[in-house]
Amino acid sequence: MERHQFKTTINAPRERVWEILWGAETYPQWTSPFAEGSQVETDWKKGSKVLFLDGQGNGMVSLVADNVPNEFMSFKHLGVLKNGNEDMETAKEKGWSGAMENYTLKTVKGQTELTIDQDIESEYKETFLSTWPKALEKLKSLAERAEEVAASEQLRASR
Repeated sequence: MERHQFKTTINAPRERVWEILWGAETYPQWTSPFAEGSQVETDWKKGSKVLFLDGQGNGMVSLVADNVPNEFMSFKHLGVLKNGNEDMETAKEKGWSGAMENYTLKTVKGQTELTIDQDIESEYKETFLSTWPKALEKLKSLAERAEEVAASEQLRASR
């Protein structure tokens, strides 16, 4: 397993980017390059279970390893969910049980620098290397558009 890093700079504050990353309506939008119809089931609290699901309800079983709002979110992948059954043994056998996925948000020159560090098993490497840039572009677009709308509404309210 190798750790890979993906990075983007977004013209929006960390709070807005955080909201887009983990929002019930926006999460499926920016993650669609990974799986159309993707969903996530969790309360986002440290120690809570996370189900990262594709459009058919299959996906990853993970744990929120850490959550520092607007700064850092960490997931520890534990297993898979297939046909409604959680399978932790396959992940152990394939060597990716315990893989980490970390999201770090920093303010740099008034923008948000988002860095994702992810442990990737070699058989999925090409998929993630080609898909993360597409997902980050969608995320960037959603966050910047939301920030423009908020700024417009604030300007209108101040008049």
